[in-house]
Parts: sequence; structure tokens; C-alpha cells
Amino acid sequence: MTVREPAVAGTFYPGRPARLRETLEDFLAEARDPGEMPPPKALIVPHAGYVYSGPVAASVYRRLEPLRENIRRVVLLGPAHTVYLEGMAVPDVAAFETPLGKVGLDRPAIESISAMPGVVCSNAAHAREHSLEVQLPFLQMLLDQFLLVPIVVGHCDTDQVAAVIDALWGGSETLILISSDLSHFLPYGEARELDGNTCRRIVDKCSSLSGEEACGAYAINGLMRSRHGRNMVVEAVDLRNSGDTAGDRRRVVGYGAFALH
Repeated sequence: MTVREPAVAGTFYPGRPARLRETLEDFLAEARDPGEMPPPKALIVPHAGYVYSGPVAASVYRRLEPLRENIRRVVLLGPAHTVYLEGMAVPDVAAFETPLGKVGLDRPAIESISAMPGVVCSNAAHAREHSLEVQLPFLQMLLDQFLLVPIVVGHCDTDQVAAVIDALWGGSETLILISSDLSHFLPYGEARELDGNTCRRIVDKCSSLSGEEACGAYAINGLMRSRHGRNMVVEAVDLRNSGDTAGDRRRVVGYGAFALH
């Protein structure tokens, strides 16, 4: 099997390993100490270029620091940006690579869901997809050894996504990670209002978000509809947009970070 090589290293995040580690260390150091919070079972994390969403992502990734040796598998779901996709796509490769090294895939877990409704195999859906890739350096910095189950979620029935998440839920060794930004290209004030409402809906475990509210809506809806997800408490950890971090306030992208425990 082949390796899925990095597609957005040097654009969405630094392409040189030393600079990438330094950037991640800075983000994590600046993130607020979570204190005595319960360990997360699932996270919802933004996926824009690090200069825009990195600080928001770091705010919730810090929750993984006590779990460095515990988490051995990450089930990562993110939206399709580069190809039109019906259903959910898993890749036929052995590993994903970033400037920090290779992350092996949990092939038995991938095979276990490959015949489930809505699941297809498509390397094309993964080849240029940034929503999954940008999460990997954070995970490589924070976890010791883990295997990855990467799933690109296209237009898909919510119950089918929920069934896949339930099938892969596992125990404390498994982290469920949803990659999603919030609103796109609204003026700053409008974005804050819409994202604030979306944040409240996510905390309430709403499973009917639209793409205008969150680009990863299909994956978020599936998590909230899943049998296991319904039993989780959702905590809003951070809510900002590109106008707060590094962008023009005339057209911003919203970023939310959530922990489920």
C-alpha cells in the first residue's frame, strides 16, 4: 500500500519540521490551562490555516495532554472540500504523512466499516483534503503512538454517519475527532451572531446543523445522533473567528472548539 503524502504543508501550516514543532508549541503554551476538567472522549476542532484557526484548535487540544499514553486510535472525520462525495470515504493507503513523520492507519478498523451503508473507498477524496491533514501535526505532538481512521464525509445520511461513529467508538483508547469550521465569509458582527447560535446548538447536541452553520455539519450531526454521542456532555471551549486571530473583519470564517466527555 502507498502513503498519502502531505498536500498542504507549507501553506496551511509550516512545512519544515522544526518550525512546525515551534509553532505548535507556541499555540499550546498560549492556550488556557484546562485545569481539572474530565478527559475528553471526542473533540470538535477547526481546520483552517494555522495562522487563522491554530489558537482555537490548541485551546481544546490541550485537553489531550494527560492522555498522551492512553489514546491509541484516533477516528478522524472531516468534510470534503476538493471532490464531490456522496457518503463517507476511507482511503486505501497504509499511512498518512506530515513533516513530523508518518501516522499509520488502523486497517482492521477501516475494513470493519468498509461494507457499512454510505461508506466507499476513495483515495481521491483524501488526496488534497486539508480538513483531516491539518489535525495530524497537533496529534503527533500530543500523543505517543496512535493509529488513524481517516474518514472524509460528503453528502451523507446522518444516521449512516452515526452508525459508523458508534461502530468505531471503542473505549478510552479511542478518540473521536470531528474537523469543522463554522460560518464562512460573513461580516464580523453577522458571523459572531450566527456562530454564537451554532455554538449553543452544538452544546445542546443538535443533529440538524446546516452547511451554512458548519462546513463539517454532516460529521457533527452524526456524532450528536450517535448512540454514544447522545450520552456525552458537550463543552464549548473556544469560539472565535478569523477577524479575532489574523484576518480582515469584512469577511471572516468562524472557528469553534468543543470537548465531549
